[in-house]
Amino acid sequence: MKKPAGTLAILLGLSVLASACAPAISKGLRAQVDQAIRFEEVIENPGAYQGKLVLWGGVIIGAKNRREGTLIEVLQKPTDMEQRPKDVDRSEGRFLALYDGYLDVAIYAQGRDVTVAGEIKGKRVMPLDEIEYTYPLILVKEIHLWPLKSDDRVYPYPYWHYPWRWYYPYWGPW
Repeated sequence: MKKPAGTLAILLGLSVLASACAPAISKGLRAQVDQAIRFEEVIENPGAYQGKLVLWGGVIIGAKNRREGTLIEVLQKPTDMEQRPKDVDRSEGRFLALYDGYLDVAIYAQGRDVTVAGEIKGKRVMPLDEIEYTYPLILVKEIHLWPLKSDDRVYPYPYWHYPWRWYYPYWGPW
C-alpha cells in the first residue's frame, strides 16, 4: 500500500518541477509562429508581414485601456529559452500589443517583462516625444506577464548593517 503512495508522490513532485520550466506560450500557438520573421524586418515594413503570427518579448513601457481593448507599448528585447525577455541593454525598437479585452494597467505596469504571441495587424504611427514613431501593431492571441525577479524587489532604508563590533578597531580582544 505504501509503495503506490510513494510513487504517486514522486510523480506529483516531478510534474510540479516540470511545469516550472514550461514555456510562457502554449505549444499549439508556438507551432503556428513563423520563426523566420525577425523583429527588425517587421519594424521596417509592418504591412508586408500582415497576418503572420509572431512571438516577441520585451519590457512594458506603458499600457492604456481603450474602447478597442488594452493597448500595451512594449520595448522589444531578445528572449531566452522560456521566451522570457533577457535583461540586456539591446533592443530593435518598440511595438504595440492590442489585447481584445480588459487588462488592469496597474498590473501590466511600466517595467514589467512580458511575452506576446499574436498576429501582425499592420502599423500605427504615434507620437514618441517630439517625433512620429511607426509601431508594428500585434493583435494578442496569448500574453504572459512574468513575475518580478527576486532582485527586482525594493528593500527600504535602513538596510541591515553589520554590528559595530565587526569593524576596526572592534574586531575583538586579539
